[in-house]
Amino acid sequence: MASLVGTLRALPPPGRPSLDATLAFAWTRPGPFTAGDALPVVGLTRSTTIDAIDALTRLGLLRELSNARADAAYTRGRPARRFELAADAAVVVGVDAGRAHAIFTLADLRGRPLVTRRCAVAGIGDEDEGGSRRRLLVTQIREALAQTGRAADAILAICVGVPAPVDREGASPPHRGGFWQAMNPDLRDLLEEIAPIVVVRNDSALAAVAEGSATSGGAAAGLDDYVTLLAGDRLGMGVVVDGHLLHGAHGGAGETKAFRHVQGVGSDEGLGVRIARWAREALAAPSPRVPGRGAAAPAPADHPLRALPPGQVTAREVLDLARRGDPVARSVEARAGELLARLAATIGSLYDPRRVVVSGAIAGALGGVIDVARPLVAGQLDLPAPELVASSLGADVVSVGAVRAAVDAAREGALHIG
Repeated sequence: MASLVGTLRALPPPGRPSLDATLAFAWTRPGPFTAGDALPVVGLTRSTTIDAIDALTRLGLLRELSNARADAAYTRGRPARRFELAADAAVVVGVDAGRAHAIFTLADLRGRPLVTRRCAVAGIGDEDEGGSRRRLLVTQIREALAQTGRAADAILAICVGVPAPVDREGASPPHRGGFWQAMNPDLRDLLEEIAPIVVVRNDSALAAVAEGSATSGGAAAGLDDYVTLLAGDRLGMGVVVDGHLLHGAHGGAGETKAFRHVQGVGSDEGLGVRIARWAREALAAPSPRVPGRGAAAPAPADHPLRALPPGQVTAREVLDLARRGDPVARSVEARAGELLARLAATIGSLYDPRRVVVSGAIAGALGGVIDVARPLVAGQLDLPAPELVASSLGADVVSVGAVRAAVDAAREGALHIG
């Protein structure tokens, strides 16, 4: 029996708007439906709607269910035929291909995860880094697919998030140090060998997709104007204005190198990295010194962080101490809050969002930092200050966004891959 992807590849594009409209309805319908349910949404005649449903069922995208009478849910008159999206007919893949780590998630056509794999990625400067990254992605995707017991042609769509700008063709523009090419070594061309629909996007943009999704529990669900700020090792922004994710000519909308020119920010270094560094500076400072504005209080000789090697002083350790009232950690937290306020004010001035969502692995630990930042933002803006909140999606935010984007790409492109 031919797979769904094989069937869709073999057939010429149907070219009928009625099929696209009906499939879009079925894909977003949370449960079974009848032709009567679809009619007011798709805007077609009853006969055209029924024909479209039957055609999609023959293709394998929809599945006909037992009628309501057979389920004892209908007792009078002729029972209506019921259908649902065949969510298990194929899979999608969402990949967070980060600088040092990657997350691979295989999901059904509704985005429900089936398999998740995590692994390290070759570091910057490693020999043949681009080739290693390409081989890793293909190997991990195939091994994850094998875990599901599905055939090699079961993948309908793949979305990969990379820490680089990505244009509409899936390529990254030249970077003076070669970093963007190393992060995105022609991944779209590579992955089109194993899936008919491939999307490559900037990781911060995918974080914004995740945060805007009610299905994913995103912190900006229902909003048309928001910015997602990835705040781990490096700052990254995904910008949504008037309900549209901004892209730019080369995929560079939201590129954070501009923060290097903002007084009081000075670089695109992430909050997590800065918090850890400021804490190490406090450990190294002479105890008698009185800290000035913007500097951490010096740590006493018996400070808990001194029990750790400098390389193990992390932002989480510092913020955990701040929650427990440690004065050195609280001073670092306050400094981070001032920085976050400056970032949020700059973002508010540029994009006028209703909300700035601080995302990434460190987000759940930044409650105190955000509490410091919130009252400071309004004083740095003439526009109404954006609401500043922490994401609940943690380190998986880019992977979650990649799965959502893969589902969207599958829904939009399934009928047009032949």
